[in-house]
Amino acid sequence: MALTLDHIAGHPALHRCVRAQAQALIQTYETNPRLASIFATQQRWLMAHIGLALHFRREPDDYRKQLTAARFIDVIRENSVASRNTADAFLKEMLHYNFIEHLSAAQDGRIRPIQPTVNTLDTLAGWMMAHLHTLDSLDGANRLATFLERPCALARVQPLVADGLISSSPVREPKQTFSLFTWLNNGGVVMDWLISGVDPDHAGLAAIPTGVVSIGDFAKWLKLSRTHLARKLRDAEDLGSVGWLGQRGNSVMWVSGDFYREYMTAQAVKLAIIDAAFVKAFDSPAGS
Repeated sequence: MALTLDHIAGHPALHRCVRAQAQALIQTYETNPRLASIFATQQRWLMAHIGLALHFRREPDDYRKQLTAARFIDVIRENSVASRNTADAFLKEMLHYNFIEHLSAAQDGRIRPIQPTVNTLDTLAGWMMAHLHTLDSLDGANRLATFLERPCALARVQPLVADGLISSSPVREPKQTFSLFTWLNNGGVVMDWLISGVDPDHAGLAAIPTGVVSIGDFAKWLKLSRTHLARKLRDAEDLGSVGWLGQRGNSVMWVSGDFYREYMTAQAVKLAIIDAAFVKAFDSPAGS
């Protein structure tokens, strides 16, 4: 049985487990910043999951049911994730950086199937494993071992995760401060970095210290414009969600207790979706 959102959100070990998860995701980002950044912006994150689900659900023997640009854009629009132009630009970017690739010409020359590259699938697997490890750390189960033992595990779980993310109102409509960062390039990494520097023992404070001292260094590491990052941090500061223990931008940054709880709730929502997908993929009769 999958862990419920309430069980995850109320688990006493959640703060330490999610901090370790944030640190693992940061390591993934450092290995391949451009590819990992796709999973760090809400709209691009959802588009990526939709495209991957279409890939895993394709019918290889029927070229008409392969993943194509037209099918991808149609599903993006059906789910109100992005406009046609935005979805088209996303695909072109993915092709440009070799995150996806065209397959050999199909029987119908008008159809050009596409698929994620091996590097993209490896990054996705790392993302999935980081979250399965967190879930295992909460209840002592062996999801990660099961995932690693089954060659087709990613193909079975990911489409179900995508379904859960797309249908989740908390995912689609994040709370105020969280939404400031989810629409920022690398915004998810910004939040992971902030939380990775938080001592879980300080979770009850009104102003929780992080490991960030310099906005300039932070922006450089993220490969973001210092001005753009500073503007977003200023917006968050105006909401009372972040601040500095000393001189603004040149002292230890803090996050508010409310923002910290927003982040933890968002992680609990995501983890519950992933666990439900995992159980459906492997514990149901269809997944046995």
